[in-house]
Amino acid sequence: MVAKRNSQAWEEAKKRCRLNETDIQMAKELGMTPKSLIKNIPAPDQQWKAPVKVWIRDLYEEKFNRVLTVKPVLSEELKRNVKKQDTTIGSDRWNDEDNLPF
Repeated sequence: MVAKRNSQAWEEAKKRCRLNETDIQMAKELGMTPKSLIKNIPAPDQQWKAPVKVWIRDLYEEKFNRVLTVKPVLSEELKRNVKKQDTTIGSDRWNDEDNLPF
């Protein structure tokens, strides 16, 4: 029951703070809670305050001297589309410019 509530809290923080999985992982490693992330969302009159995503990355880099990066995962459909695009579209029949049909 508690794990479910905690999971829901992280999902809400992810949505409201516009975070990805890597940002969530960095926040957890820093010992932050979803409530602390939501509380630090800058209000419109707080122009000086960095977005939560930037704030987490800055703190993580300061503490660990590195930043985690997102590795893009291609779905099977995207992989198929890339393979289709790699095939040549034209034919070898009109390679010679002198023998063009027009």
